[in-house]
Amino acid sequence: MTDRPGPGQTMFEFVRYWARRGTGDGELARRGRGVQVTEAVRVLADRPPVGVNEVAAELGLDQSGASRMIKDATAAGYLAPVRSAEDGRRRTITVTGAGEELLAAAHRWQEQVFAELTEDWTPRQRQDLRRSLRRLLDRARRAGS
Repeated sequence: MTDRPGPGQTMFEFVRYWARRGTGDGELARRGRGVQVTEAVRVLADRPPVGVNEVAAELGLDQSGASRMIKDATAAGYLAPVRSAEDGRRRTITVTGAGEELLAAAHRWQEQVFAELTEDWTPRQRQDLRRSLRRLLDRARRAGS
């Protein structure tokens, strides 16, 4: 038996490490949750309607957890409820200009972190990792994982 974790264990250790960065009650954690829910709404915009249930499913949360995140992101100005064009009784959720700015800043930060973590890698190694991660993500989405 080897002491080295397999690739699956390493992948989930990586996911757990980054998932913990957005926990807690501080401003950084609140901003991280704002990015998460705003990104979810943006992704779901291609598959309307975007409501609490759809956001909850995208984030892997229960409805009340997603509702709190949406409420907080709306209060911060990142999201806005709008009356559904199909059903005036239903509200859908959209990303605001401030939400787009938040996501742009988050994406710049993500690219900066990646560049720093891989500063001694070749461009080919960076591209290979990006391509491999994209394949894993696409496969996980198709499998419904």
